[in-house]
Amino acid sequence: MPVTVEFFGIARQRAGVAQVEVDAANMGEAFDRLSPQFPEWADACLADGQLKPLFLANLNSRTFVTDRSQRLQDGDHLLILAADVGG
Repeated sequence: MPVTVEFFGIARQRAGVAQVEVDAANMGEAFDRLSPQFPEWADACLADGQLKPLFLANLNSRTFVTDRSQRLQDGDHLLILAADVGG
């Protein structure tokens, strides 16, 4: 199921793109699929397949999520950004 992953700030700099569509059933699967495609992003933002503490994931502009098992649905929007954005 396709979901849109948008990168903001440092995550965008490391990925080299603003957003990408990926087929993933949960957040961990999305990260696993993005890592080989964007290795600089993965090095900067992930540790052991999870977002590093300095980064956040926001699902559908509603809630921040950290759990790799967080289910994703067709059309979801996942925003990856640094935890210090705006502060």
